[in-house]
Amino acid sequence: MSLEKTDAIIIRLADFSESSRVVTMFTRDLGKVSALAKGAKRLKGPFDAAIDLLSTCRVVFLRKSSGALDILTEAQLIKRFKPEGKSLHAVYGGYYVAELLGGLTEDGDPHPRLFDEAVQTLDRLQSDAQPLMVVMRFELLILREIGQLPEFDACQVCGRDVESTRGIRFWVSQGGLVCSECGRPEYEHTEIAPGTIQLLRRMATADGSLAARLAPSPAQYRELRRVVTSAICHAMERRPKMLRYLK
Repeated sequence: MSLEKTDAIIIRLADFSESSRVVTMFTRDLGKVSALAKGAKRLKGPFDAAIDLLSTCRVVFLRKSSGALDILTEAQLIKRFKPEGKSLHAVYGGYYVAELLGGLTEDGDPHPRLFDEAVQTLDRLQSDAQPLMVVMRFELLILREIGQLPEFDACQVCGRDVESTRGIRFWVSQGGLVCSECGRPEYEHTEIAPGTIQLLRRMATADGSLAARLAPSPAQYRELRRVVTSAICHAMERRPKMLRYLK
């Protein structure tokens, strides 16, 4: 056994016994980790109520080598997730971030940058006026981090630049955009406007504060949502449960 210490976001809680829980954490240095927190359900337990969904903590745990659950021994609260004004979109957005971290990362595979971005995303969701844009930017970022971000610069069939071409379609199975010459007539419903493509590029590369200030039209937002939802579902091989609440 080895003793590990790192910062973590609590992304899932499951009851284990009358007093204990299994805590799934996305850690900065060790990736996704599940550990048994003995006594976590007690009012005056050993973790000082630090273990709460979406809270950021400094944790210490014993790593088992036999495939058994790790043992969480300490959890010091850094900050809780408490959106201002009790915004449901912000709350659901936070739950969605946890679902994406749980579903798109592997156990023991660290992504320090993704951890930092997840912490910043949760911070922005607590105060930002556009939580849906904050969430969408995080979706694009996690896709890029795991190598599943679609290509938004060129046709994935012929390589033609799509900077200002109309009739561009998004095919998630092709990994990105397909020009009008390479597309099939039956896929016309997947067409995406040039302005929406520009927004996707900016959101995939901009920092969080800039991305959150983008203001797409309702039509552009619907196109953005369609593209990003397709990419997320393709990467997860299922539709995330929290997506139904982010409308």
